[in-house]
Amino acid sequence: MSEKTLFTRIIEREIPADIIYEDEHCIAFRDINPQAPFHALVVPRKPIAMVADATAADEVLLGKLLLAAAQVAREHGHGDAFRLAVNNGAAVGQTVFHLHVHVLAGRSFSWPPG
Repeated sequence: MSEKTLFTRIIEREIPADIIYEDEHCIAFRDINPQAPFHALVVPRKPIAMVADATAADEVLLGKLLLAAAQVAREHGHGDAFRLAVNNGAAVGQTVFHLHVHVLAGRSFSWPPG
């Protein structure tokens, strides 16, 4: 990824965001177009366009993203009921090509989604 994504610009503090969590591996902030009463995005600091572009070298980072997502849900009162969503590609709704995990909570969800 040669051009900075919106999320890289948030990570680098070039664009403001409501940041609710960060560590050395990732950052989480509230979604500006929430689809649930609680909707945050957990984004790795390393720019990976989408899950399909991750490699074996990213295995630990991918696990850290899921653990951070659970922590974010827990810290905001949703540790026992939340949904995680990851889109991979424009055809399924990915609009920012920097891997991110949606953490959604605070309402009922149906299955299958979409």
